[in-house]
Amino acid sequence: MKPFKYIILVSLFALFSFSAVHKYYVSITQIEYVKDKQSVQIISRIFVDDIEKLVRQRYDKNVTLNDGQDEVIIDGYIKKYLSEKIYISINGAPSILKFIGKEYDDDIMRCFLEIENVSSIKSFEIQNKVLFDIFDDQKNIVRNNINGKNKTFVLIPQKDKGLLNF
Repeated sequence: MKPFKYIILVSLFALFSFSAVHKYYVSITQIEYVKDKQSVQIISRIFVDDIEKLVRQRYDKNVTLNDGQDEVIIDGYIKKYLSEKIYISINGAPSILKFIGKEYDDDIMRCFLEIENVSSIKSFEIQNKVLFDIFDDQKNIVRNNINGKNKTFVLIPQKDKGLLNF
């Protein structure tokens, strides 16, 4: 009888532990100001399956990311989407994000962006609404390294902006 109780106990534990699995929706954006290049360099890491779901809902229901197909078209979708969802203001003036490209690293898509001709930064504001339109519990972590200061923001749909003053 003891082995039977043990099997039931292990089975119940396994059942409850699998039902507690929860998918987290998160992106990480790293921003660095490179003063000698007068450039703000941005790398945004987004889960491939999350951004693929978005691309399918917004642009093309048949697209598959990271399969080597239609990369020029996909780059256009990603560039358009990021330019609508990431807003950066430097010294009170809106900045133009230049989409450099993207690459895949297993289940992560790394998107490379840049803001050129930035001679100095006295204030830096970012609004990051990436994936807020499809995931209510999306969190966007923004790590900044500007003027030698490191600051991290966790942005959510209800608080999607961060501001730094120097």
